[in-house]
Amino acid sequence: MPSTTPERLMYRWRRMTATQREHVLASRKQERLPWHSPPHYISDTGFYLITAACYEHRPVIGHSCERMTNFESRLLGTIREYAQAIFAWTVLPNHYHVLTQTSQARRMLLQLGQLHGRMSYLWNGEERSRGRKVWCNAAETAMKSERHYWATLLYVLHNAVRHGYVQRWQDWPYSNAAQWLDTIGHDRAQRLWREHPIDEYGAEWDPPEL
Repeated sequence: MPSTTPERLMYRWRRMTATQREHVLASRKQERLPWHSPPHYISDTGFYLITAACYEHRPVIGHSCERMTNFESRLLGTIREYAQAIFAWTVLPNHYHVLTQTSQARRMLLQLGQLHGRMSYLWNGEERSRGRKVWCNAAETAMKSERHYWATLLYVLHNAVRHGYVQRWQDWPYSNAAQWLDTIGHDRAQRLWREHPIDEYGAEWDPPEL
């Protein structure tokens, strides 16, 4: 893929050729980012959806493909330090979601706040925008049932499609959707999709809506 420019990723990805997209997806798979296969849900075990958005939903993360890749790696590295497992994630140009299991949710959020601060300083320097507010605070939503867990996982993996970046989950490189489908199989994925529809996701659980 050609080196990126300051053009926003939300437009850049849509303009890529099929070959360029395949190259990005292949490189993401080769990095073998941390992930755990979906577990059998056990109540009260510290399953959380972690969400954060850029201030005013500006696509600051999506400044370039390199920035997206670097931030995804740093985000997962930070969460991995405090998590027993990472089940699903997606990073979009202006927000991210991670479904994880942790007994240190508050400490994780504190470290994510520090990561946001470091990234803000770096990115504002790169764009000569000192003083710009980049982030809203990260927030956690506890899973309340097995149904909540599976609906949340599907919601996370569907997010890039929901926001119009791609037509298929596995075509978005900044998530584990392709890995998840390879592991769980399309038949089971389709069954879970039918059993846990996300059309009204958040109506009962009130997660952050982005």
